[in-house]
Amino acid sequence: MAAKSRIETMEENRAKLTSAARRAFAEKGFAAASMDELTADVGLTRGALYHNFGDKKGLLAAVVAQIDGEMAKRAQEVGAATEDDWEGLLAEGAAYIEMALDPEVQRIVLLDGPAFLGDPSQWPSQNACLQRTRQAVTSLIAKGTLKPIDVDAMAHLLNGAALNAALWVAASEEPRSVLPNAIEAFRHMASGLLVKRTDHPAAPSRSR
Repeated sequence: MAAKSRIETMEENRAKLTSAARRAFAEKGFAAASMDELTADVGLTRGALYHNFGDKKGLLAAVVAQIDGEMAKRAQEVGAATEDDWEGLLAEGAAYIEMALDPEVQRIVLLDGPAFLGDPSQWPSQNACLQRTRQAVTSLIAKGTLKPIDVDAMAHLLNGAALNAALWVAASEEPRSVLPNAIEAFRHMASGLLVKRTDHPAAPSRSR
């Protein structure tokens, strides 16, 4: 059997460290996770961690990017299951918000991620989501579904609303109680972008 190339070995080590870190960060949190224990679990040294990720924060960034990418994929699958492009976009946002209930997502991406890596809107994984939203918005404007407002502004606001709603749910004391309110508010806010409003007027109050 041919010996592994240096690149193959590096990729294998990165995968091992990312997997081990994902487990450790989910179970203990980023601050409490030990680099020595983490590397020992996969038969590597701190040197391998530094070589592949720079430092512990670099490893967290890799884990966050991996999970956030999985979240985006899951949200896209939910959106693709709808029959209407606009409802698909709303469903993607709602699905992303709902993932705040996932313990791994909640702890690593929505709590530790912003605390140690800074503004989530600047993460590469979020930029990828933004690009997809921009494309969807452009298509919906062309179809006459959305008002002809600046595409970048619309995409940033939709993405930002879903992201911040997920952050709010994750940080709340009762995430499951907060979730339906967050999704309802997201859908109502987003509906203001439609050429024709789809929400029903409130029923008039009865006077005695």
